[in-house]
Amino acid sequence: MVNTESGVLLRHRRFESLLNTRSSQSVEETRKVAVKDGGVEETTKNDDGWVSAIISWIRIVTCFVSMMVTTFIWALIMVVLIPWPYERIRQGNIYGHVTGRMLMWILGNPIKIEGAEYSNERAIYISNHASPIDIFLIMWLTPTGTVGIAKKEIIWYPLFGQLYVLANHLRIDRSNPSAAIESMKEAARAVLKNNLSLIIFPEGTRSKNGRLLPFKKGFVHLALQSRLPIVPMVLTGTHLAWRKGSLHVRPAPLSVKYLPPITTENWKVDKIDDYVTMIHNMYAQHLPVTQKPLP
Repeated sequence: MVNTESGVLLRHRRFESLLNTRSSQSVEETRKVAVKDGGVEETTKNDDGWVSAIISWIRIVTCFVSMMVTTFIWALIMVVLIPWPYERIRQGNIYGHVTGRMLMWILGNPIKIEGAEYSNERAIYISNHASPIDIFLIMWLTPTGTVGIAKKEIIWYPLFGQLYVLANHLRIDRSNPSAAIESMKEAARAVLKNNLSLIIFPEGTRSKNGRLLPFKKGFVHLALQSRLPIVPMVLTGTHLAWRKGSLHVRPAPLSVKYLPPITTENWKVDKIDDYVTMIHNMYAQHLPVTQKPLP
């Protein structure tokens, strides 16, 4: 009898040991870190199962349908407000606040916001860009009276692109540098005339792996023309939540950090490169290791 009980106890302990081993392997898999291109890149594998994929698809479809509904409603409002450009900008911001916050609620990612006291400045807001989620966050978190600057091709995005134009936001032709610079000057004049703020992604495109890309000079030209302060918005974790080219949304925690406004009143044209480098370095300091630019 004693031997039987000992055998059962031994088998029970072996079973527990097996479970603990598998559990620890699962945890290790979740926290796995791979060295790539001389840096560190986070990898998550335990969230790629079929259950997670189905939940992700449900969230994405719900986001798409919800966005189409609010976009259609605000498009009708914009058409009515065509004679009043500034009011269209304001309504575009309200649309962004409602839709952006709604989409982030649907996706369900935990979000930490820091430096919110700088979020209502009249300024040029800039942000790093590594995920479609960045668009939702920017829509939600930029103040009323803010216009965006995007590539001219945005007009071809179904419904959203047309609403972007109706909301009187600005577009530039990135394939033509001289035309782009002239568009920046026109944008600065419009901002000053109507007491607006601006939002722009200084990298000019979306990062494929979350790492900070080199900055274009456009935001500095805007600052020199308008003399508005620059408020950096540092986004972290969005590239893990929704990777470029993927339709799988993961529950990664996100962070939005507003840095204190950078005054541009005394900036000089001959130091444009210095200003770009300074702010790029500032971003690099505030980003986690996995999003810092490679040396």
